[in-house]
Amino acid sequence: MTENYRILVINPGSTSTKVALFDGSSPTFSNTIRHSDEDLSPFPNITSQYEFREEIILRMLKDNGISPESIDAVVGRGGLLYPLEGGTYEVNDLMKEHLLAGVLGEHASNLGGLISSAIADEIGVPAFIVDPVVVDEMDDIARISGHPILKRKSIFHALNHKACARVAAEGMNKKYADVNMIVAHMGGGISIAAHKKGRVVDVNNALNGDGPFTPERAGGLPVADLVKLCFSGKYAESEIQKMIKGKGGLVAYLGTNDVREIIVKIEAGDKKAKLVLDAMGYQIAKEIGLLATVLEGDVDAIVLSGGVAYSDYVVREIMRRTEWIAPVVIIPGEAEMEALAGGAIRVLKNEETANIYMGNRE
Repeated sequence: MTENYRILVINPGSTSTKVALFDGSSPTFSNTIRHSDEDLSPFPNITSQYEFREEIILRMLKDNGISPESIDAVVGRGGLLYPLEGGTYEVNDLMKEHLLAGVLGEHASNLGGLISSAIADEIGVPAFIVDPVVVDEMDDIARISGHPILKRKSIFHALNHKACARVAAEGMNKKYADVNMIVAHMGGGISIAAHKKGRVVDVNNALNGDGPFTPERAGGLPVADLVKLCFSGKYAESEIQKMIKGKGGLVAYLGTNDVREIIVKIEAGDKKAKLVLDAMGYQIAKEIGLLATVLEGDVDAIVLSGGVAYSDYVVREIMRRTEWIAPVVIIPGEAEMEALAGGAIRVLKNEETANIYMGNRE
């Protein structure tokens, strides 16, 4: 086996499955398989779709002349498992059991480990997941919220965070494990984390109401006023949840989650659009400043990633307030497929050891 490993990468979404084949670090084939409502209607839940999606992927490989026997490993997007350390994990029976059972909920990413394992078993190669959203490396002090009933949780864009941090570290001719960074992933949700010597020691809950507001999430809200709203009788719980995630942030203020549309409004003189977008940049910058104290001012770089990082306007606003802390590195978009392949390759090259999923409940 050469060091130019061939990796099959699988990234399932709710109505699509992204598939790519990497020869080393370069993708030589990629495709997004779309699944219609009619295709998915026979399945009672997401995880029951894994054999259906596996068959489509195998057929696609055959149709494109790709021999499964040429593949050295299969890697899938990690799902909602019990909290674990960052890194690459070989898919084991306990992981598959927990993904099938949905121990922390139903999510399309639960399919990643199941499909990759099914295909890998047929070929006779290892199956992996890499840095799922449940990566939890927070310091104990960061878990304290202010009330023992409500514990701070680590839920963030771990895969893209870790990948961008590694790229930024390489740009400084250093290893990820040797640097301190603040990484901000800015998409529909925004997660901002303190990376300390290869560990994410503090991060906002990017899913359920914490940190800056985002294109479609409300972020941290005035707590007492939110409680009053919940008990006002005007809104059902589902409506409140939508205010927090889905119809919050830019959507609530401006009716769109598209930063490009808002920039057009600003250029046309819309003062409200400018105020709201500037406020989002202000809150992102403020969160970065907070995390600089977590790292005690020892910050090697600030990394801005995600789709919003394509916006020069938003990036300028954040840099204006934060570049005094550390150099700012811009890595726009996301590189999930490359990050998944990279995790598998590091293990195959013995640069890292594959972790074992133990299913800890604490």
